[in-house]
Amino acid sequence: MNLGIRNPVAKGFFYILLLLWTVSVIYPLLWTLLDSLKDNEQFFIHAPWSLPRFPLLWSNFSYVWSKYNFNTYFVNSLIVTVGSTVLGLLLSAMTAYVLARYTFRGSNFLYLLYIASMMIPFILALIPLFFLMNSMHLINTKLGLIFVYASSLLAFGIFVLAGFFKSLPKELEESAQIDGASHFGTFFRIMLPLAQPGLVTVAIINVLNIWNEYVVGTIIVNDPTQYTLPIEIAVMQQEMQYRTEWGPLFAALLVTIVPVLIMYILFQRKIASGITAGAVK
Repeated sequence: MNLGIRNPVAKGFFYILLLLWTVSVIYPLLWTLLDSLKDNEQFFIHAPWSLPRFPLLWSNFSYVWSKYNFNTYFVNSLIVTVGSTVLGLLLSAMTAYVLARYTFRGSNFLYLLYIASMMIPFILALIPLFFLMNSMHLINTKLGLIFVYASSLLAFGIFVLAGFFKSLPKELEESAQIDGASHFGTFFRIMLPLAQPGLVTVAIINVLNIWNEYVVGTIIVNDPTQYTLPIEIAVMQQEMQYRTEWGPLFAALLVTIVPVLIMYILFQRKIASGITAGAVK
């Protein structure tokens, strides 16, 4: 890795910082994996951060999957995450394209309004959001969660994608119009595919946020059949009032962590390149 640092002492110090940062990130994940293979006796007799004793209890994963119906909650999280990500991408891409490529009265103000909304803590909108969803009969539904998550991440998608659309040459639209393409045809056939790096970046970040979201989910959903994984883990811990099953609890955490961790590892380069590619015109 070329850091652009010529001084060997400074380079060595920088590598040490990177090593410490790597350990601080990997250690909690490794600790979660090791503790998911223990029983309660190992937690109370030995130190919680000690290595698990043989035989390793891989059965904790099947125990969580069957007893606590994690297969249902995993599917719920998958549906909500995919649905809200697709809807959020479509809405943010269309809005960003209009704000970036068309000039009309109030367009700059509207763009700044979207960006300013990113500074407002979403938790302040929970109470009116609940009454709004209740009036629309979307409480305790996955569709309600999809609408809320898609709208909550709309401003970030507009912020990232507007830079991509502004950087594209106007000659592309002019050529499409000469060939008889409509505004929708120009957007979906030409402009949207060219913004693929930005779309991938926004999609990945949205998936990471939605998959791990807990607070809004507890407000919109109180039906156990509609729980997502983060909500069920909290409920699972509350159910263990007198005897916490630490091994299965850590196994449940790992089931939630691993999918997004794998996705981030696979697409980490696209996240960095996608954000920087649309940063300048």
